[in-house]
Amino acid sequence: MNPPGSAAAARPHDQLAAPAGVRIRQARPDEYEAVGEVTVAGYAGLLAADRHYVDDLRKAAHRADNAELLVAVDEHTGEILGTVSFVLPGSAYAEVSREGEGEFRMLAVTPAARGRGIGEALVEACLERARKYHFTAVAISTVWDMRAAHRLYARMGFHRAPERDWWPVPEVELFCYLKDLREPAQP
Repeated sequence: MNPPGSAAAARPHDQLAAPAGVRIRQARPDEYEAVGEVTVAGYAGLLAADRHYVDDLRKAAHRADNAELLVAVDEHTGEILGTVSFVLPGSAYAEVSREGEGEFRMLAVTPAARGRGIGEALVEACLERARKYHFTAVAISTVWDMRAAHRLYARMGFHRAPERDWWPVPEVELFCYLKDLREPAQP
C-alpha cells in the first residue's frame, strides 16, 4: 500500500464523488498556508481561547508530513473550500483509533462554503481511504458543541463510542464517533 502523503496514495481521491464544481485531492505544498487558514476559519467560534490549538490548526505542512492532507477545491477558482487529515493508527495525529482503524482529524469547511456537501465529501474520502487500507472502522473525536458535525456523522453511519471519550485538557471533553466499515452500506 502507498503511504499517506505519497503521490500514489493521492490519486484515488481525484476520482471521488464531490459536489458539482468541487474536486477532492491531496493538498500541495504551495497550499499548506492556505489550508491552515481554512482550518482555523472552519473552527472559528468553536475554540474559546485555546491559542495553542489554533496554532496547531495552522500547521498544515506538519499534518501533511504525518497524515494524508486532503482538500476540497473549487474547480473554477482554485479556492480551497475545505480540508481534512486522514490519519493512520499509531501515527503522530492519531488520538482514538486503534489497530486496524483509520481516523480523521481537523475536518473544516470555510463558512462561505458550508451547506454544499463539502464536509460529507471529505469524510467520504477518508472512508474510502480506510477501505483501501482494509481498516475495519474509522474514528473521529469532536467537542460536544459541534452539533452540525454530529448530525453529519450520524447521517453517514457513525455511532457514538463514549468509552473512547477523552479530555485532552481539563476543560475540554472530546466525544468519539466510530463507523464500522464491516456494516453493510445503508441505501
